[in-house]
Order: sequence, then structure tokens, then C-alpha cells
Amino acid sequence: MKITEKRSDMLHGMLLIALFSCAAFYLCGLAPVARLSLSPLIIGIVLGMLYANSLRNRLPATWVPGILFCSKQILRLGIVLYGFRLTFQDVAAVGLTALGIDAIVVATTVCGGILVGRWLKMDRDTALLTSVGSGICGAAAILGAEATLHSKPYKTAVAVSTVVIFGTLAMFLYPALYANGMLGLSPERMGLYTGATLHEVAHVVGAGNAMSEEISDAAIIVKMIRVMLLVPVLLLIGYSAARRRKSSDEPNAETAAPRRIAVPWFALGFLAVIGFNSLVWLPAPTIDFINEADTFLLTMAMTALGAETSIEKFKKAGMKPFILAAILFVWLMGAGYLLSRYLVF
Repeated sequence: MKITEKRSDMLHGMLLIALFSCAAFYLCGLAPVARLSLSPLIIGIVLGMLYANSLRNRLPATWVPGILFCSKQILRLGIVLYGFRLTFQDVAAVGLTALGIDAIVVATTVCGGILVGRWLKMDRDTALLTSVGSGICGAAAILGAEATLHSKPYKTAVAVSTVVIFGTLAMFLYPALYANGMLGLSPERMGLYTGATLHEVAHVVGAGNAMSEEISDAAIIVKMIRVMLLVPVLLLIGYSAARRRKSSDEPNAETAAPRRIAVPWFALGFLAVIGFNSLVWLPAPTIDFINEADTFLLTMAMTALGAETSIEKFKKAGMKPFILAAILFVWLMGAGYLLSRYLVF
């Protein structure tokens, strides 16, 4: 009977998060929100945070396991299914130049962000999450890194907030600069620049569509290659986190038993799904259904993370994550522009 009650309580928590996610999809379809190109993931985390700072203490504590299930297991499933948006053929279509620019942008932004975070004396996990979100693919990358690090939910919410602020700013800034001829880039190079430096996939879509179809198509493919680079980054994060845990738990490394390095299985699953999607043809309606379902799962995960984030935790994080995100934003705009204008492989 107790097991049945626990399952029922978990289901209640999951249904609550699903309800908020449905609301996020509805709000995302409204004209004012649609004009901002905000994804349901972002709306979901906002709704979750509103819940955390209002009704959270009035609902049964037994619902919490269901909320945590959404922020962990459903999150990992969502990351795996995200691979259906990509194929290895996309990489071949844009050539080595796009791949090279993406690799440089991701490596320098993530590594540079970690170093700047140390200089700012930031919490290590928050600095890493902010850097990964800026360097790869916004909220989806932050979610993947959070699942590998097992960091506290409020750190994830803070990192996502920085992505929303600076990604949205860039989404409006890039088309304005391009329209006024201030960048001097061809449509092909502008597509490279947009896809290699904007934070979220939704930001790339919004900015690209505001310029031209040619720019939009190239930018989206370049952005998808950045998403693929999430896999090696997560593997490195998992390896680093395992070594850090080993050094802290086992001070005498010579006498300690060897410890297995935790490999984020969902990162490998993500790569396997990309391979499957590259080799096996699925009808467009099927792919569209999978992608919609995956977006809903990721929205549930984001909402659950928001539900674990209170204003007090934001105050605890302070302004340093936003300072770091601002520095990375300037870096992406400046270095990304130079790479997109001059680099050729």
C-alpha cells in the first residue's frame, strides 16, 4: 500500500509539472511571446520559479519526488531525443570552415569562461554551467551539464537566466547591425557568424529569419553542429567531475582502490540517436512528432528546475554569473565576427 501511495504522490508531482509545461506551450504561442522567439523551455522555467516563490510551501511535500524525477530522469531522456534534430549529413553540408569555427568558439568560450569564473571567485559549477550555455546551445547545454555535474537546481536556473538575457539581446542586435551594413559580411558568412555565436537555437532561428532565408538556413545548420559538440564537452565534464570527486574523497591516491569514471550515458545516447537519424530515414511527420514530444519533455525538466529555485537562491548567487555572461557575450560577438569573416579551411 505504501509503495502505491508513493507512486501516486510521485505522479501528482509529475502531473503538476506537466500542467505547467502545457501552460508554457500555450503562452509560447501567443503573439507577444512568439515575436520574442522565446522557447517553451524558457517560459517553463519562469513558471516553475513563480511556483517556487508562491505556492510551493502550500502543496504536499510528498509531491517533491515527482518534481525531482522530472528534473533528472525526464531531463536525460529529453537530451537523448534531442539527437533527432541532427544528422551527420548536416556537418558535411556546411564544410570544414563551419566545423572549425564552431570548435574554436566552443573550446575558447567554455575554457575561457571557467578561467574568468575563477578570476571572479565564482562557484565552480555556476561558472561552468554559464560557460557551457553561452558556448554551445543555451538551456539544452546547461541541462546536459547539470545532469552530469549533479549541481543544485538554482545554479542551473541562474545560468539559464544569463542565456535568456544575452541571447535575446543578440537576437535583436545582429539583424540591426546587418541591415545597417555595419558588419560587412556576405549572407553565407553572416549565417556562419549567427549560428556560431548566438546562444539558443530559438535565438538563431529568430535572428536568421529577420535577415534572410539564406542566412537562416546556414545559421541553423552551423548551430546544430555546435549542438553536436555538446557530446565531447559532456564527456570531458564527466571525466573532470569524477577526478575531482576522487581527489576529495580519496586523499591517499596510492592506496585507494581505483574508481570508475562516470560517463554520462545520455550523452552517448544523444550521439547514438544522431547516428540513427543519419542512417535511417523516418517520415517527416514522425520526426516532427518526436521533436515536439522532446520539446515537451525538456520543458518539463526546465519547469521542474525552476520549481526548485527561490529568490533567496538567486540572491545567494549574486551578480557574478551575469558579469561572466556579459564578458562571454562580448567575446562571442568580437571573436566570432573575426573568425566568421576571415577563417577558411
